[in-house]
Amino acid sequence: MHFLLQCGYPYSEDNVRAMAFAAHHNCHRLLALLLLRPLPTPACQRHCLSFSPHPAALRSFFPASRCCRIGTHAVPLTEPLPPDDDDDDEEEEEEEEEEEEEDKARFLVVTFYKFVPLEDPRAEVATHLRFLQGRDIHGRIYLNEQGINAQYSGPRKDAVAYADWVKKDHRFCDMLVQISPASTGHAFPRLKLRYKPSLVQLGGGSLYLPLLDPSMRATPLTPSKWKERLEARTCIDVASRETSGRRLLLLDVRNDYEWDIGHFEGAQRPNVDCFRSTSFGLSGEMEDPSDPLNGVDKEKTDILMYCTGGIRCDVYSTILRKKGFQNLYTLEGGVSNYLKVEGRARWVGNLFVFDERLSLPPSTFRESESPQQEEDRLPWVGRCYSCGSEVVELRHRNCANIDCNRLYLCCGWCAGELCGCCCSDCKAAPRLRPLLPGHQRYLKWHVYRDHVPPSPRNEDAADNNGRQCTY
Repeated sequence: MHFLLQCGYPYSEDNVRAMAFAAHHNCHRLLALLLLRPLPTPACQRHCLSFSPHPAALRSFFPASRCCRIGTHAVPLTEPLPPDDDDDDEEEEEEEEEEEEEDKARFLVVTFYKFVPLEDPRAEVATHLRFLQGRDIHGRIYLNEQGINAQYSGPRKDAVAYADWVKKDHRFCDMLVQISPASTGHAFPRLKLRYKPSLVQLGGGSLYLPLLDPSMRATPLTPSKWKERLEARTCIDVASRETSGRRLLLLDVRNDYEWDIGHFEGAQRPNVDCFRSTSFGLSGEMEDPSDPLNGVDKEKTDILMYCTGGIRCDVYSTILRKKGFQNLYTLEGGVSNYLKVEGRARWVGNLFVFDERLSLPPSTFRESESPQQEEDRLPWVGRCYSCGSEVVELRHRNCANIDCNRLYLCCGWCAGELCGCCCSDCKAAPRLRPLLPGHQRYLKWHVYRDHVPPSPRNEDAADNNGRQCTY
């Protein structure tokens, strides 16, 4: 106020009250104006000043033609002050920080493997354990003299940090790291990081196999090359062995329950329920209709092998090499990498994964395809193991019989009728677990070993409508 009076504004009690009232309601504008030094006003114009007790903007104290200046820049007082965007900027920064924190906390599943000689794998295990101290990582990480095989889950910050740390080692710098979302948190119950004689579950182990020799493993094909081979392949009737020219055979190196919910078009269903019992191409001269490689010309047949992530094909291809199969090809990065790069071309159904998620639609791996676009496609329909009816929900359950524990697809009616068992024989077994509703999964078998409820009588297990039995 003293500053305004010094600039030549007439002093009166009304003017003082007006300025005080205006300052009270326009303090932020007054502070801005106090930083401006007004130009001298001619005496002839001072009588034109008009004051109003109304709390209007302080510019009403100044003539419309006057200007104020900061340094050498003149700014008309009638122009509005520049908007104050500090609050908006702060809100945007806070929102970005919150989104960044949420992104870091979002859970991921990370998988990678690499065949490389490790002189002291047990020391490597200790080094990895030290790095993971204080990090929220669950999963299976195995190391031995032939390399590393890892599948784990964790918040993005920790999950990516571990993969980046491993790749800083020159021995693992070129390995393929695959990432997929885990919407419900950890996909594994705990962390198992240890030395293991076999990087995959294989009868007799894998240390005796020449996994470190790339020439003994199948030739990797990129997803685009794999797609080209599938589109150009000659339709082969494996049963009749009728073909013209060079033969091509598509080999699914997985388990039967994996094939049930998704596979490449033209791939034969494998007749195995665990990888350690895989025996494709090992039947010799004996006729085995369940072996897709039985009787195949080992020199003139191109064998295209695929599995979930690629490691099972790399391992098993060395066995086939030793058996004389010459033209072996594998899908680089497995089906998960193919779905990310090429989408669901030539693929039907979902992809089975060995974690809590079990069944993943192709859109999980391909960001450009929304779930709605996937729903618009015709779904792959599985078959109930018990009755053979169609099953649209491609998610497995374990048999309630502890001594069976089969992983199978089942319709809702059979799940209730058989009390969670895969067949009537298992329903009558002495050691049964309770039927779990929805997508719940059983705990480890030892949790039920000493506390298994008595097996219910068949007539009391369910009524004629297939109502779920209770314990």
